[in-house]
Amino acid sequence: MAKKAMIIAIHGSLDLAYPPLIMASTAAAMDIETNVFLTFYGLNLVNRHTYDKLAVSPAGNPGMPLPVPHSIADTVAALPGMRSMATGMMKSMFRKVNMLSIPELVRTCLDSGVKMYPCQMAMDVFGLQQKDLIDGLQEPVGAATVVEIASTCDIHWVF
Repeated sequence: MAKKAMIIAIHGSLDLAYPPLIMASTAAAMDIETNVFLTFYGLNLVNRHTYDKLAVSPAGNPGMPLPVPHSIADTVAALPGMRSMATGMMKSMFRKVNMLSIPELVRTCLDSGVKMYPCQMAMDVFGLQQKDLIDGLQEPVGAATVVEIASTCDIHWVF
């Protein structure tokens, strides 16, 4: 029996965009029918206005490797310019290991047959229309459709 995967992407920052896309592209490469539901900030991964500009915030992120003691890390992270510095640092780390950019990774997923479903409710909340999203996505869906698809899947991840 063929395996099926459901991935729910809820985050839209640079550091949290990679896990669902890497898992989706890997599952598809392993001939696993793969579905990705993009809800709330996860829509940033397929929003044509944001997906190539994702950033990472060092504030409140205990895993962010800042060269300062954790006791003052959030204070330092809130300083002007720290967000762009953290984003630049992370992009540099990705380039060193030849990691695809988010737009390239999204395109890899779509070209590999990953079905990507935008959340209609989140689109309504954020005032997004279909024209704001990249081409190649499935029609926007609601929770009931996602539950129906997920109920047929034997692999589930939430990122």
